[in-house]
Amino acid sequence: MSRSQRLLVLITCFLALLFDGVELGLMPIASLSVSKSLLGAGFTSELGGEWFARFTAALMLGAAMGGIALGNLGDRIGRTRAMGVCILFYSIFAALGAYAQTQEQMLALRFLVGLGVGGLWPNGIALVSECWSGASRPLVSGAMMAGLNAGILLLSQLARAWPITPDSWRWLFQFAGAPALLGVFVLIALPESPKWLANRGVTQKVAPLRELFQPSLIRFTIIGILISSIPMIGAWSASKWMIPWADKVAGETNVGYKAATQGWWALGATLGSFAGAQLASWLGRRLSYALISLATVTITMTMFQLTAPLQAAFHVIVFAQGFVATLFFGWLALYLPELFPTRVRATGSGLAYNSGRFATAFGVLAAGFLFTALGGDYPRVGTICASIYALGLIVIWWAPVTKAEDLS
Repeated sequence: MSRSQRLLVLITCFLALLFDGVELGLMPIASLSVSKSLLGAGFTSELGGEWFARFTAALMLGAAMGGIALGNLGDRIGRTRAMGVCILFYSIFAALGAYAQTQEQMLALRFLVGLGVGGLWPNGIALVSECWSGASRPLVSGAMMAGLNAGILLLSQLARAWPITPDSWRWLFQFAGAPALLGVFVLIALPESPKWLANRGVTQKVAPLRELFQPSLIRFTIIGILISSIPMIGAWSASKWMIPWADKVAGETNVGYKAATQGWWALGATLGSFAGAQLASWLGRRLSYALISLATVTITMTMFQLTAPLQAAFHVIVFAQGFVATLFFGWLALYLPELFPTRVRATGSGLAYNSGRFATAFGVLAAGFLFTALGGDYPRVGTICASIYALGLIVIWWAPVTKAEDLS
């Protein structure tokens, strides 16, 4: 590929992941306002927390299914075609959320949005990894994951300028539909991966998804699922409770506080997701993952137990938690493509990254039940769920050692 083509791929994938991040950050900042609006007089604080868990679980379940099915599509019809389909999925169904009249309608739409959200990551990362190989990959992989969290940061700033309230939230979903134009561009004009083009004529004895569970690859598949599941479950069953917690504490007296909280987290996350790939390159894959696990469980428990919304230290800790917890995702963007050969790279990366979302969907629902059982105690729920990060200190030592070299 020419340098201009590679840059076009990089910029387009960055934008696609940026809007992917908008979708991921949408309900944490809007769910209580949506629930208050659609439930009306039936709204309670505990019910609002339960619906936040349900919306999150629906998105995660859709993302898990989309990541596997549409990741597989990328190995069959090409990275760019599958990316375009994913962008159209998450954009169109997000926009339809602006017209939801019931919680159940919104729940179904969040699941459909999740299909596109989950499918984009493996195809985008596979495309960029194959177009930018060798020494530049840690830098490029970090930039891609920074794009994901830059989308959450963008969303938080929009919500600070135009606060999300029970009377004003539908515009946010209309905005989330704008990337459909990008999806059309990807389908029409984005160059395809040369590595995928070179391999598409090779006859495969086994379908990509089945090949991942053949003796030669099953170890890589299982370890990929485990190391992806831990940060995914932790992020959505523990970390994300900070936003509705801030919304509840600040209340109507400071409607912009929840957006500011998400903004500080997203700023840390943008930096952290970029740095994760660099850390993996500098310290090695195993050691860096173990250190990230230790740091994340520590800072997340600190956030929920030693500070609280409206306290001076809260946003400082939120920023730090965003930075540390998202080091995982820059790390995964570098490491997962290294586990799988080109013919199954998108399928393997998608299966590994998104299988954690199946567990996350159930974990978030369990956290929602725990939230109700504990009487809406955000700090206790967050602290208990944060313990999942500690498993990373054990699991990582079974991961294969890979090198910073061209992908096969």
